[in-house]
Amino acid sequence: MNVLLAVADAGNLSAAGRRLGMPLPTVSRKVSELETHLKSRLVTRSTSGSALTEAGRSYVAACRRILDDIHEAERVATGEYNEPRGELVLTAPVVFGRTHVLPIVSEFLKAYPKVSVRLVLGDRLLNLTEDHVDLALRIGTLPDSGLVSTGLGKIRRVVCASPAYLAEHGEPKSPQDLRSHQCVSFEHLTSAYTWRFQIDGAEVAVPVQARLIVNTAEAAIDAAIAGAGITCVFSYQVESALRAGSLRVLLRRFEPDPIPVSFLYPGRGRLPLKLRALLDFAAPRLRERLQRADAALSERSESSLTKRRARVRRSARSRS
Repeated sequence: MNVLLAVADAGNLSAAGRRLGMPLPTVSRKVSELETHLKSRLVTRSTSGSALTEAGRSYVAACRRILDDIHEAERVATGEYNEPRGELVLTAPVVFGRTHVLPIVSEFLKAYPKVSVRLVLGDRLLNLTEDHVDLALRIGTLPDSGLVSTGLGKIRRVVCASPAYLAEHGEPKSPQDLRSHQCVSFEHLTSAYTWRFQIDGAEVAVPVQARLIVNTAEAAIDAAIAGAGITCVFSYQVESALRAGSLRVLLRRFEPDPIPVSFLYPGRGRLPLKLRALLDFAAPRLRERLQRADAALSERSESSLTKRRARVRRSARSRS
């Protein structure tokens, strides 16, 4: 049944084999044995892939219910509902996970010695059911689904550059000024050639001159620190660079609406105690971290603005 579900979810036998770590002939043989046992064709095979028959779709739906019941029985038998124990699979974006999630997970493991955690950091979104994930941290607006979400806070998209770049090229006063600046685009966050800003109460796409386009936030930040240009990233990704003074936030009053951060987890059946324990432990700590980070970002931006105004006043006095 698990092999058949993998074939149904992956779309073909080869992909199912890779997902299961099983040779293609073994996958094909197991599906054939199941069809022989049921005396019914479940999967049609072709050079373009595999598809479930009508009988196959009905049988796969029943398999999901049966396997869910088996997993539930195993949780009860292993005592997951008596005390937090067992393994949890948690996924989060790379930088956010390393900066905020990993320290909290380390504290959680000390508090709950019978629970182990497999933390999967990656910017590719995993399917909670297919990839056997217990809890996912997601950044962005969540689509409608049968999953349960818990709000943790919000983060911002910020535009920033190094003091050296700004000293050489000047500071943009409005989003439209970016057309005359060198920009470093992180293509997974926004379009490589347009960035979004809040202008006169509406979110507007503003063209930018992308001299360098990269596919990771770390690369965009490193390039901006090196003076390659202005970049646009999530606020949490530049916390350390802002603290060190190697980057400065620009165009604060034009920032688009903040982006929600949430925990996402399956809502079927009773929640295992190990998952409830992690939610109760991690959620308030993440909310506090996000609030502190946002407050610190606002303070640094205000401090930077005050210093720039003071420099302008000193310069005006010296000219007079």
